[in-house]
Amino acid sequence: MSTLRAFTMPKWGIEMLEGTVAEWNIQEGDRVTKGQVVAQIETDKIVNEIQSEFDAIFVRLVAKAGEVYPVGALLGVMAPEAVPAAAIDAFVRAFGSSGDAKEVPVVPAHGEDTPESGPEEDGSGSGSGWDAAISSAAKRLAAKLKVDAARIAGSGRKGRITYQDVEQASKPARAVGGGTAVSIDVKTAALDQYYAAPQAKRLSLEHGVDLSKLKGTGPRGRISRQDVAAAAGIAADSNAAPQGGFDTVRMSATRKVIARQLTLSKSTIPHFYLRTQVNLDALLDLRAERKRGGGKAPSVNDYFIRASALALKQAPDLNIQVHGDEIRKFRNADISVAVAAERGLITPIIRAAETKSVETVSQEMRSLIERARTGKLRTEDIEGGTFTVSNLGMFGIDQFDAIINPPQGAILAIGTASRRPIERGGGLSVATTAQLSLSCDHRAIDGAVGAQFLAALRDLLETPQRL
Repeated sequence: MSTLRAFTMPKWGIEMLEGTVAEWNIQEGDRVTKGQVVAQIETDKIVNEIQSEFDAIFVRLVAKAGEVYPVGALLGVMAPEAVPAAAIDAFVRAFGSSGDAKEVPVVPAHGEDTPESGPEEDGSGSGSGWDAAISSAAKRLAAKLKVDAARIAGSGRKGRITYQDVEQASKPARAVGGGTAVSIDVKTAALDQYYAAPQAKRLSLEHGVDLSKLKGTGPRGRISRQDVAAAAGIAADSNAAPQGGFDTVRMSATRKVIARQLTLSKSTIPHFYLRTQVNLDALLDLRAERKRGGGKAPSVNDYFIRASALALKQAPDLNIQVHGDEIRKFRNADISVAVAAERGLITPIIRAAETKSVETVSQEMRSLIERARTGKLRTEDIEGGTFTVSNLGMFGIDQFDAIINPPQGAILAIGTASRRPIERGGGLSVATTAQLSLSCDHRAIDGAVGAQFLAALRDLLETPQRL
């Protein structure tokens, strides 16, 4: 028994309470070496690889892929060599009966004694004889509420009167029923001679359709709801399941967190939106020149990240987080960048982006995107952030309004770069422009602050040499 080791759900960060075994990279009975990846663990925020801490055999895989387990839960059993199944079973049972189980409070079920209840005892209370067994807690409550226990039918074991029984007996009786009697006869019983669906029978009664005159179009000539609806001249049930059926997909832990965060954001944060248009001709010319010179240039999104960081230095009241009634203003612009990954939207962070060149931002983004799409982001890659940039331009979206990523105070939504007519020098010309939308938390940010940021951002993007 002493040679067996527990492989448990790890704890990454203070807020982690549970994790999902996204995937096992091994099978039961496999021998692993120290540092070998054995499983993928999905938390609220990221998917991390978990490695073996030593050479061993996984003699038992307890956890199932796709299931959620609390921190410290037994996921598997390891041993230096093969051991009897009975020993593994005993180890699993011992693990389950120890550990954190003692910290789980036991909630009494209805009809059982409350924690303060003592052993069964007979006695008297409220001036009446007690012929039935009653718990001490129920006895004290009956005396306090002046309830005659002799009139109470106990719901506990062997008719014992419980705390809940006394509490219920102390409440005034409520009238139940009233009105005319309701028939419970099955109205469709007379239609049982017809081969028809139950819904078809009910619909025929409602609309007076004679089933004997219908020819069923269902399987083996069965009369369907649609047959009766057609005969009655009404529409079939619009709520019926679409033909072809559907697939049910269980939400991943990441998707659940996204849903929870965005629901919280839209229901608790008063959003307001500021929109503008930016001319990208100079920026695109600069990129083209860089490509001709070195063969590779940062993406347009990299320039937006760098420009957003510098604009935040000019509008520092936008570089914030909101925590209750506190506003935290940050010295560095830590830019969260929305990245679409297989398991949902992830926002890795470029730290202190205002201190980094566009080339450095580009290199870090390529690394973060690769790790995000392969599920190898670390907790520190995504925790924090003071401002978010979300770009759907590559999908051809002209303009959209993004939902703020709490506790941040604002998010920038970037549309596609397209050739559009603009006013220039008193006349019309065509330029490559992009539509920008800034979503702000009105609890902490005023319209003038958002406008100051957008003006600074537009100026930086239209004179990209400054970047």
